[in-house]
Amino acid sequence: MKRAIVLLSGGLDSATCLAQARKDGFECYALSFDYGQRHRCELSASEQTAKHLGAKEFRIFKLDLAQWGGSALTDDAIDVPDHSDSGIPITYVPARNMVFLSLATAWGEVLGAHDIYIGVNSVDYSGYPDCRKPFIESFAETARLGTCAVDENWKWNIHTPLQALSKAEIIKLGISLGVDYSMTTSCYNPDKAGRSCGKCDSCFLRHRGFVEAGVADPTLYSDGVTFP
Repeated sequence: MKRAIVLLSGGLDSATCLAQARKDGFECYALSFDYGQRHRCELSASEQTAKHLGAKEFRIFKLDLAQWGGSALTDDAIDVPDHSDSGIPITYVPARNMVFLSLATAWGEVLGAHDIYIGVNSVDYSGYPDCRKPFIESFAETARLGTCAVDENWKWNIHTPLQALSKAEIIKLGISLGVDYSMTTSCYNPDKAGRSCGKCDSCFLRHRGFVEAGVADPTLYSDGVTFP
């Protein structure tokens, strides 16, 4: 059976990606990262989702991007902002997807898995540069040149099945593939109980996706959260 590395964040998009990889016939190796993020509840969500969707193996790789901060997700001195449509938000973690994809290729070489799934999106997203198609295409070639692929005459296949889908389309796809979105969390600033804030960019995009998909939002929000 073909093997694939699936980057699993615990959120809506990556869960859908794992389900799609399974449908595509891959034996899936789910990879999450404990990178010093403030929203640690995503790691338990990743593990639960990996089990539910039949991943062959689930691993959490530990690294500390909080050493230099630079993002509201890795620096407690920077507040997580409410939803905004202007510019690249402070929740962007510098080079995060580049780091994650590099580690995925390392594990992929060990496993003989030349396929990687990542749930990047450039329609309903926060404007992060490492979610866009040119970066993914460039990384695939860099990975080929920097691994055994260049001498063994094979290439890395970076699958981005959600790249051009809206959040509503992603949710509809996931439901058709058996994703249980109540297991996932997307919030940038959950409370101590793991409940979503309902104010950040990710909460806004997620909730709007469920509304537009005509699907009840299963997200557990903090007390008093309302949406316009």
